[in-house]
Amino acid sequence: MDLINNAKILLVDDEPDILEFLTYNLKKEGYRIETASNGREAIEKNKSFEPHLILLDVMMPNLDGIETCYEIRQQEVNKEVLIAMLTARHEEYSEIAGLEAGADDYIHKPIRPRLLMSRIQAILKRHHAMVAHQQSTVIHIDNIKIDPERMEVHVGDQLVNLAKKEFEILQLLASKPGRVYGRDEIYMKIWGSNVIVGTRTIDVHVSKLREKIGDSFIRTIKGIGYKLDI
Repeated sequence: MDLINNAKILLVDDEPDILEFLTYNLKKEGYRIETASNGREAIEKNKSFEPHLILLDVMMPNLDGIETCYEIRQQEVNKEVLIAMLTARHEEYSEIAGLEAGADDYIHKPIRPRLLMSRIQAILKRHHAMVAHQQSTVIHIDNIKIDPERMEVHVGDQLVNLAKKEFEILQLLASKPGRVYGRDEIYMKIWGSNVIVGTRTIDVHVSKLREKIGDSFIRTIKGIGYKLDI
């Protein structure tokens, strides 16, 4: 199957007109579509439909898009799914919150079909390229074991539960232990050029990584970025 052109996409929005509009345009391009009208339904459909990409509206009643994104990232089933947040332009404050909750990208409303298709293609291609270049062998550094194929990390005998972006940052740093990765390089490799990620977002992810694998492994290089100590 050509993942980029025949991906499964879950659309999540509480406005039926938007769901109908998105469904029509995406099905025309060959994508397989499921819809959800609220966050709870999206969480369940992520398990049953197992989409490659979720387009998730931020502003929804009861459980908003950011909370939904966070809960999906906590699931064991399909936790590696790509998530793009749909945000109105006046909701830019929510972009950082969405990225910190585990979103991969965001798309601004109002939605223009041609631009939407371009962004979806870019998200899927970026992910496909990253997966294609991942190491298939397990990485061992000190007492850390990183299994890219299973997206699992062990510290000693303990399995550590990492969010998708936390895993990708750790894998990047571990690909060349001792090498310093600048913040700009980290967000270009992990989030891509279409997403503007602030220093705070990267620092938050690294801080969470340190909490989970220990403080001694990831070293801050002041004013530059991070490296994995060996």
